[in-house]
Amino acid sequence: MAARWLPLLLLLVLAGVVLRVHGQADNLGFISIDCGLPVSASGYVDNASKLSFVSDAGFIDAGTNYNMSAEYITPSMGRSWHTLRSFAGASARNCYTLRSLVSGLKYLIHATFMYGNYDGVNRVPVFDLHVGVNYWTTVNISDADTPVMVEVITLIAVDRPAQVCLVNTGSGTPFISGLGLRPLKDSLYPMANATQGLVLLSRSNLGTSDSKVIRFPDDPHDRFWIPESKPTEWSEITTPSKAVQHYDNDNFDVPSAVMQMAVTPINDSKPIEYSWDAEPSAKNPAPGYMCILHFSELQVLPPGAARQFYININGILALDNGFTPDYLYSDPVHSTRAFYGFHQYTVSLNATPNSTLPPILNAIEIFSVLPTTGVPTAAQDVSAITAIRGKYQVKKNWMEIRVCLKVSHGTDWLQLCCFRPTKCHWLLLSPASKVYNTLDLSRNNLTGSIPASFRNCLHSLFYLTGNQLSGSIPSGLLKECKMAL
Repeated sequence: MAARWLPLLLLLVLAGVVLRVHGQADNLGFISIDCGLPVSASGYVDNASKLSFVSDAGFIDAGTNYNMSAEYITPSMGRSWHTLRSFAGASARNCYTLRSLVSGLKYLIHATFMYGNYDGVNRVPVFDLHVGVNYWTTVNISDADTPVMVEVITLIAVDRPAQVCLVNTGSGTPFISGLGLRPLKDSLYPMANATQGLVLLSRSNLGTSDSKVIRFPDDPHDRFWIPESKPTEWSEITTPSKAVQHYDNDNFDVPSAVMQMAVTPINDSKPIEYSWDAEPSAKNPAPGYMCILHFSELQVLPPGAARQFYININGILALDNGFTPDYLYSDPVHSTRAFYGFHQYTVSLNATPNSTLPPILNAIEIFSVLPTTGVPTAAQDVSAITAIRGKYQVKKNWMEIRVCLKVSHGTDWLQLCCFRPTKCHWLLLSPASKVYNTLDLSRNNLTGSIPASFRNCLHSLFYLTGNQLSGSIPSGLLKECKMAL
């Protein structure tokens, strides 16, 4: 589900110039990746946001770098759109691994895509994105020159690196232009937790008729606030010289530059209405939605005046007694549970009988709910397999880092795991530990000695035939094997 952002604005706000930069995460904890940028190329700093971009070579070893076709490159286009990484001929699932993230922390992740006929076949693809083992969204590229950005807010699991994976669904070759990760305070977006993430549908800055997209540094979390106006329905209110503050328990930290603008209905007797359509997909046929309404009173009300209104979502009243926004303080209202079952959703703000002024709205965010309850491969196994790959310099995008499908079988568990792109096995799991006890690395053409990291695999049986291993068995591994006999 791609955010409904204006394509031209998206290209302009990611414009940049070349400077010198290095490292994975900057001093803000941000990671900004220009996918397809050659490892030999210098990093650069985005001219508008001043954020540092690096090559994706240190985050993935699958795929091929491409340049977008020259006919689609314009002078105003940001540099991060010029290159991309494509996964033609690669595994069905290819993952960016981000080991520098803090486990257990909440992150905002956005990914960008622009096809630009990089492969010369002029055939736009459709493919899936996953966060770790959990489905994130389906990327549907509509044409060659339309950029797409998707965003998710999710909690990074403890004791394992974060992964963003492109999954080939048989409808064209997956590719990616850019990837960004921004750490968030745990108190922000409390609806995002260990069991669910938030996939952005729209994030609108209301009350402005210009084309400026507000992001970092105005927004310290680098969210993209897209301007939206309805001149035939809404009047605009602005207070550019007066900052809007936050209460200590604010859970959304909307920048003052956004909250300094708002809309009211042109006809004072009319409500403010904001609608969006449900976007079901094969992977998420019944999506649930959450909305966050951001309010601040921007006018000093004269004596006897009052601004109070009801908040309804598809006719469901949010607050029984109506709502009055505070003067020059950000005052959000949000759903604590997702809404399901409608083809269209409409937020309606209606003045109460006691109100002398029409309703007001500064900004709105719409998210669909992302279940994050998929069970990944055990962290110790992931670490061990990663060490084995490093030892033998394996460039295959082995599938062990993905979830293993797990089903109950009587008192035991069975798990389907893939250790090579073309080979999968059913494995018996221990009922107590729920970790698989067989590892098949046969016929991988491995050479050299057996690394001690094999001991870190939580398995009792190894298949190593069809390789060219030499030397002695590490003492720690030999001891584990003898104990298992």
